[in-house]
Amino acid sequence: MKDIESSIYKINTANGTGTGFYSIENDIIITNYHVVAGCHTVSLEGKDKNRYLAQILYVNPGKDIAFLRAEGLPKPVDTVLLNHGAVSQTRDKVIVLGYPYGMPFTVTEGIVSNPRQSIGGSYFIQTDAAINPGNSGGPVINEKGELMGIVTSKFSDADNMGFAIPLETLKEELKVVNELSKVFTVGCSNCGGLIQEKTDYCPNCGTNIDEKLFEEIALSNFSLKVEEAILKLDINPVLARSGRERWYFHQGSAEIRMFVYDNNYLFATSPLNDLPRKNLAEVYEYILTAETEPHRLSISDNQIYLSYRIHISDLYSDHRDKVLENLAQLAIKADELDNTFVNDFGAVMTHYSK
Repeated sequence: MKDIESSIYKINTANGTGTGFYSIENDIIITNYHVVAGCHTVSLEGKDKNRYLAQILYVNPGKDIAFLRAEGLPKPVDTVLLNHGAVSQTRDKVIVLGYPYGMPFTVTEGIVSNPRQSIGGSYFIQTDAAINPGNSGGPVINEKGELMGIVTSKFSDADNMGFAIPLETLKEELKVVNELSKVFTVGCSNCGGLIQEKTDYCPNCGTNIDEKLFEEIALSNFSLKVEEAILKLDINPVLARSGRERWYFHQGSAEIRMFVYDNNYLFATSPLNDLPRKNLAEVYEYILTAETEPHRLSISDNQIYLSYRIHISDLYSDHRDKVLENLAQLAIKADELDNTFVNDFGAVMTHYSK
């Protein structure tokens, strides 16, 4: 099980986060369509906190399945097993792997309540295992590491009830992998035909196709401005996106967070270090006297932070360029200061550090 964890990834997009898992047989990442809807490129993040760009190869909205491929992604030691003959039965124990609410890697357990629950004309595995937003796209496995299904959703008004797309449904979709190229492809949920050009109907069977499936959701003007600051750090903004108007990434060892606060402010901050047990007086004096303007050092919950807050209107003012430079400089300064607190005051890196 521990080796399998290295093949499960958090999927970060401008719209939110989800989970995906690597298929060694097909050299792809498997997830839900709704996790990557409106995107052509996303980032994958493993337990080591490294991020990799991933291209969306294929989506089938009707079956809520998507396939991704990432360049330079290290091959996992072990992966979830797809080629097996195990079949879900009522009361079987299942394990759900993923990143609920975008948190660190999490494992939950439960039993199969119904292996063929009919919903909307399709069959799903129903389980009482804890499933939350962010688990979507993650694997549901048995104790042998064999895939039983893909987490797809949880009814918001129902407790102890989660659902997974059965393995047999996934296997039907995997038949198209060898036909895929680097071109974004939509699978017709009616006939299974592959569609690579924007259209409002399937050329094969005539089923209506939503043209928006082929389009990327445009970022807000505000988000584009914030990402100008991230580009100053030579970081692809796709690698920094962690939800709607949220950016979490690492500059060196320091984690950098940028997000909207109180609907009026852009807050940029970095948890630098945990407070040391000794030399606290010297640490406090440094925090109070160090020249870090326009950024500020502070302490919260026994951690040292470097922060910078602006009003959103500042991004549209005459000093916009200076504000963007200050945002970029916060990341650079944070990567320097976390080492300063370790070397000069005996502090340690936070668990957010890389």
